[in-house]
Amino acid sequence: MAVDGNWNLTMTTPMGERKATLSLSSSGGTLTGTQGAEGNSTEIFDGTVNGDDVAWKVSITNPMPLTLEFSGKVAGDGISGEMGIGPMGSFPFTGSRA
Repeated sequence: MAVDGNWNLTMTTPMGERKATLSLSSSGGTLTGTQGAEGNSTEIFDGTVNGDDVAWKVSITNPMPLTLEFSGKVAGDGISGEMGIGPMGSFPFTGSRA
């Protein structure tokens, strides 16, 4: 699938730009993998893929405990979309295949 592989993400947040790495694997409509930032890596959950549309969630503890909800689109070696940060709203993210 087009989404499988390793990605370098840049997220625009209220605290400035944040970088993350993302490793994705799809099987049917299910998306699994890991997301890492600042030396920490965690499993993604509730991942889905439908054609070029992807969505997943990840729980973080730094800078505070939050569940981030990503939804986006893969186009070739690029990925972009929105990252929901609970009550703080949604913010854009972009990425490229590593």
